[in-house]
Amino acid sequence: MIPGADEFDLDLQIDADQVDRLLRVDPTDVGPPDELTFARNAFFPVTTACRYTCSYCTFVDPPGEATLMSPASIRETARRGADAGCTEALFTFGDDPDERYDEIHAQLSAWSHDSIHDYLREAAHIALEEGLLPHANPGDQTPAQMAAVADLMASMGVMLETTADVPAHAGPRGKSPGQRLATIRTAGELSVPFTTGILVGIGETTRDRAESLLAIRELHARYGHVQEVIVQPVTENERWRGGSPDLETLRRTVAMGRVALPEEVSVQVPPNLAPVREIVDAGMDDLGGISPVTTDHVNPEDDWPEMAEIRAIADAVDIPVRERLPVAERFLPTTGLANEWVSERVGRAIRSDTAAGRRFRAVLDGHPFVDDVA
Repeated sequence: MIPGADEFDLDLQIDADQVDRLLRVDPTDVGPPDELTFARNAFFPVTTACRYTCSYCTFVDPPGEATLMSPASIRETARRGADAGCTEALFTFGDDPDERYDEIHAQLSAWSHDSIHDYLREAAHIALEEGLLPHANPGDQTPAQMAAVADLMASMGVMLETTADVPAHAGPRGKSPGQRLATIRTAGELSVPFTTGILVGIGETTRDRAESLLAIRELHARYGHVQEVIVQPVTENERWRGGSPDLETLRRTVAMGRVALPEEVSVQVPPNLAPVREIVDAGMDDLGGISPVTTDHVNPEDDWPEMAEIRAIADAVDIPVRERLPVAERFLPTTGLANEWVSERVGRAIRSDTAAGRRFRAVLDGHPFVDDVA
């Protein structure tokens, strides 16, 4: 039984035979992809406040120290991103600040917002105005919270991390796998193109990883909304001294993901956290979001590769590399501006006769990859 499943009315049955099948998967059972993809993005750490206390996370700050990006800072970062040829505004923040974060709530109120999701709407409006497509990772969300921002999002996401009950999530404000899965389910119910993933090395077993991948597959089978699954290794930092998974563990986990998931769902490995040149042949096909203008605020000690390095990675494994948008092409309307997956506001941005719209369509048209943008 997945911890928290009953509390969130989560009806997920993980087939034991399918788990055993994944446990027998070897990287030699899969092959390299036809191409590697990535999104060029700007990273916005909207707030470092979070109600959770995960022992591996350096992104979160305690009450009194947490920050909140101002609208002016969001606009300036979005403008720099657009000027550098980015297509994605990646909005990441800790799960809803709880009552301990007095200063964050006071600042939101001073800016005429009654919640972090209400502020996310303003941030998304700014990104669209400046020529970026919003993709938000706001953590666990209720249906009302997600519905409040979904019309301004090209896509959204939350890391499942694991279906297991691990010590890294322990404590009075620990994460619930059932709640994470309920958020992924909510995205499906609201027809939101979605990114999720697992963390490798936080105390879970190989069987736990297999069960996590199968839980994601089951929710995607119901709603068809998962566009990519991240296989992300935990890395040592000032708060985590539990080690990082070795290369063979990563390769095997990626191979399990490729076997578990349908072809239309990409398997992503972040190139600043893992030796992707040595993992591509195990079934990964996506490098995730990479920024030429901002750091990885969740993993600040691990720099993004330069755009030239992305080319070098692809050349080293003799696989073409292609930029993509933050929303998978299969979700885009074939006629008109909107469909069940993409709102008119987002569709209008993609189809607009502006510099940003032309940039989005050039990515969709598969223009040759360039290391730099003039």
